[in-house]
Amino acid sequence: MSLSEINKSSPSSEFQENLEILRQIYFFSGLPLETLKIFAYLCTREKFKQGEHIFRQDEDDGQAFFIVEGKARLERKENGVPVEIRDCQAGEFLGGLTLLGETGRLFSLKSVTETTCLVLNREKFTKTMEQFPGLMMKICKAVSQSIDSWERRFLTDQGDQCGQCMERLGVTLI
Repeated sequence: MSLSEINKSSPSSEFQENLEILRQIYFFSGLPLETLKIFAYLCTREKFKQGEHIFRQDEDDGQAFFIVEGKARLERKENGVPVEIRDCQAGEFLGGLTLLGETGRLFSLKSVTETTCLVLNREKFTKTMEQFPGLMMKICKAVSQSIDSWERRFLTDQGDQCGQCMERLGVTLI
């Protein structure tokens, strides 16, 4: 599909909103505008009712989510009991690594309020990236910078308070 077809066939306001959202997400930060326009067109908006699961632990749905409106709770079942991890707010991007390959979710995400998400699935992402193979390095760079930034923040904020955590750090050594 050409960009002119995309521009003619999509409602401009939602398309523009999707494009602006994608421009702000670290995962897509290194991609040229033309590619972002394609992703903005391919994204869907899904609404989740209060209490509805957006995704579930151990499943591989192949989707990444940006919370446009609402609030959702990240949970992890341990010994069959859900443990609340944290609340996720509008403006958060979740599941980018799922776009890169098959992987079961480590967490569940359940809507606390009615929640609207911008959703991109792995199949659409992969087909688009196949058209622009040189861009995958830009995605990898953005992801590695995000992981490095997270681990540095953790060391600064929590490193001295969590002795057992220190033994498990080193994600950036992958």
